[in-house]
Amino acid sequence: MEGFSGVYGDLTIGEVEAMQMAIDDFGGKVLGRPIEILSADHQTKPDVGAAIARKWYDVDGVSMITGIGTSSVALAVRKIAQEKGKIDINTGAASVDLTGPACSATGAHWVYDTYALAHVTGSAVVKSGGDSWYFLTADYAFGHALERDVTAVVTAAGGKVLGGVKHPLSTQDFSSFLLQAQASKAKIIGLANAGADTINAIKQANEFGIVKGGQQLAGLLVFATDVQSLTLPVAQGLVLTEAFYWDLNDETRAWTARYRKRKDKLPSMLTVGVYSSTLHYLKAVQAAGTDDAKAVMAKMRELPVNDVMTKNGKLREDGRLVRDMYLFQVKSPAESKGKDDIYKLIATVPGDQAYRPMKDGNCPLVAK
Repeated sequence: MEGFSGVYGDLTIGEVEAMQMAIDDFGGKVLGRPIEILSADHQTKPDVGAAIARKWYDVDGVSMITGIGTSSVALAVRKIAQEKGKIDINTGAASVDLTGPACSATGAHWVYDTYALAHVTGSAVVKSGGDSWYFLTADYAFGHALERDVTAVVTAAGGKVLGGVKHPLSTQDFSSFLLQAQASKAKIIGLANAGADTINAIKQANEFGIVKGGQQLAGLLVFATDVQSLTLPVAQGLVLTEAFYWDLNDETRAWTARYRKRKDKLPSMLTVGVYSSTLHYLKAVQAAGTDDAKAVMAKMRELPVNDVMTKNGKLREDGRLVRDMYLFQVKSPAESKGKDDIYKLIATVPGDQAYRPMKDGNCPLVAK
C-alpha cells in the first residue's frame, strides 16, 4: 500500500516490482501456498489508508502490509493492524512514534525514522560548522517530528535554531518561506519535508541564489530519485542520509541491474525497503511454520536481517530495525562519471548510534 499519486508519487514507483523480486527470490510459495500481492493507492489520506487496510485484513485475507509511507497514513494503518492482530511493516513513513507511543507487537519500522535522519545528518552538519538553523517544515506529523528531532540534535551540540516556518503539503511556491529563511541569516536551512516539496524548495532556493549567498541547505529526507530530478548542478553539495545506494558494492550493483530490467529508474531506499521487509517476512513465516502474526513476529526478531540492503540487522522489541545508515554528499557535475553517479559516501553510521535507544522511546511493550 502506498501513496502512488500526489506529492510522494515519484518515490513509490517500483515498490510492487521490488516486492515481486523478493517473492521470486524466495521461490514464489510459502508453506506450500502461492504468494499473492495486492496493491492500492491511499492518496496520502489516513482515512483511505485505514479503509484499505481494514478490507485487506478482513475480506481479502492479507496477512502483512508493507510500504505504507506517509506518517499520518502509517499511524492510521497501525491502529487497524493492531486491532486485527495483523502485521504492518513500515518502509516509507518517518515518524519515530511508530516505535514509541504507537509501537505494536505486530508492527515494524524498517528503513529510517526522524531520529536517525536527525542524528546522522544533523550531527554531521553541526560538526562541520553549521551551528545556526532555520527550518522549512511540512505542516503535518512527519515534518513536525523531523523538526523536533533535528532541533534536539542541534541544541545538544551547542547550536541554535533561529526560527522556522511551516508550509502546507504539496506547496508549489516556496518564495515567501525561502525569503524568511534567507532573512534569518541562519547558516543552515533545514528542509523538514520530502518528495516533490523538497525538490521544489531546493529548485527555488537555487533560483534565489541562497546557496551562492553563503547559506547551506540540509535535506533531512532526500532520496536518490529526488537528486536525479533536481540534477547535480542544482543539488551538488547537499548532505543527506540514506539507508541504501545502488553503487555501494557488487551486491547492490547486481540487485539494481535486476531491478532496472523491471523498472528503468534508480531504486530508492523505499523500493529496496519493500524488497527487504518482504523477504525477511517470508523467511520468518517459513521458519515459524505458520502465518500467525505473533509467531511470525517472534521469528522476525529472532532471525538476523541479511539482504542486499541490510547486513546483520536486528529487529527490536519496539519494532525498530537497527541497521547501518549512510551519510552522503551529492557530487558536483565535475566529480560525476555519469547520470547515476550522484553520491560520495562521507560516513557509515552503525545502527546502535543512528537509532534512538529503545529505553527512550516510551513504547508500552518495552519494560522500563
